[in-house]
Amino acid sequence: MKTVYNFSAGPAVLPKSVLEKAQSELVDYENSGMSVMELSHRSSLFETIIENAETLLRELMAIPDNYKVLFLQGGASMQFTMVPLNLAQHKTALYVNTGSWSKKAISEAKKIENVTVEVIASSEDKNFTYIPEIRKEDIPQDAAYVHITTNNTIEGTTIYDLPDTGDVPIVADMSSNILSVNYNVADFGLIYAGAQKNIGPAGLTVVIVREDLIGQVDVLSAMLDYDVHAKNGSMYNTPPTYSIYMAKLVFEWIKEQGGVSQMEQQNKEKAALLYDEIDSSKLFSSPVNKKDRSINNVPFITGDDQLDKQFNQEALAAGFENLKGHRSVGGMRASLYNAFPKTGVEALITFMKSFEAENGGTK
Repeated sequence: MKTVYNFSAGPAVLPKSVLEKAQSELVDYENSGMSVMELSHRSSLFETIIENAETLLRELMAIPDNYKVLFLQGGASMQFTMVPLNLAQHKTALYVNTGSWSKKAISEAKKIENVTVEVIASSEDKNFTYIPEIRKEDIPQDAAYVHITTNNTIEGTTIYDLPDTGDVPIVADMSSNILSVNYNVADFGLIYAGAQKNIGPAGLTVVIVREDLIGQVDVLSAMLDYDVHAKNGSMYNTPPTYSIYMAKLVFEWIKEQGGVSQMEQQNKEKAALLYDEIDSSKLFSSPVNKKDRSINNVPFITGDDQLDKQFNQEALAAGFENLKGHRSVGGMRASLYNAFPKTGVEALITFMKSFEAENGGTK
């Protein structure tokens, strides 16, 4: 079997040991004679799984006791609606526009009639290639929240230093760098993340929310109400049981690796190798402002659309999967999540050097 390196932005690579563990338990979990996929979500076996998953996540992220951890469905895209419905009715919600996902979050919030949406900072003027300044003086202190996207998967930028928002809580879409960059949960009012980057397979969404921010307003539907899900331990309805089980295995793996701080260090090292190659190349370049570069999603280009296409074709034939950049950006994009191996980065760099030698450079 040929070696394949999966650079997908999501659903993304999972640790091989986690997949092997899941494989060994696939048809008979804990001598139950049943797969986790067949367990009742009300069974003691599954209750232990979800309790352990929450305990591990709280430990890994040092989540304070006054925060609820919710395991939900609907993806991060559902949170674009749930956040303003729960936190911003009859209030003003502030947004920082740093890319495609921010724009979607803004668009969904604007659909709620009793929520006023204001964009307080944007980098759209330069195609989202940098993180804009977020000024405290632009933040009305009676606002419901300031929404940021900590890592912009498509554009390849990251907010590493959180803005000073005064008493206004920060809400963060952390889908593509949760458990990869070691943020302080207490600095946020709410964090949400689709699982399919650093947590597990698609189908699960994690929400971490400060208790005082929920249960304050009537919400259109029980399924959209954080308070309902919190009071029911994420089991108001049937949760995505197998995705939660897989997340638990990934949390165990991260703990074995040394925790989030170790993940961040490893990701910095992997990204630095690739950025160094891009910066020293005469063919490849990075379109992103250097200080805002993501360690999770690394876009790069040759400056020639046809050459980008050729690179992607030859890379795919060589076993480098999903390197093609997002359709809205083009070029190439290497997604280096927690489970992506350093050897894959090294192999890509070797391939890039060979491609450049054959195709020349104009930088």
